[in-house]
Amino acid sequence: MALLDGNALAGRLDDLLGWDATASEVRCTQCGLNDLLATAAVYASAMGSVVRCRACDAVLLTVVDAPDGRSWLGMPGLTAVELRRR
Repeated sequence: MALLDGNALAGRLDDLLGWDATASEVRCTQCGLNDLLATAAVYASAMGSVVRCRACDAVLLTVVDAPDGRSWLGMPGLTAVELRRR
């Protein structure tokens, strides 16, 4: 798996959510760190991505792309995500 920063997910999350979530602040469930998703550690493979907290290495978010065209987004390590009103 390649180690990248959260910016590597900008396009993928925009496709799935309709907005650039990497510019949002998120809160880690494990250590309580509030930081931009863009600063998180991303481990990417052909199957998808695992996003980990830079402070404690907890899994924040997962994106799995199924062969049938569906995608699965999990957020087991987030207690909050900043959403900006337009």
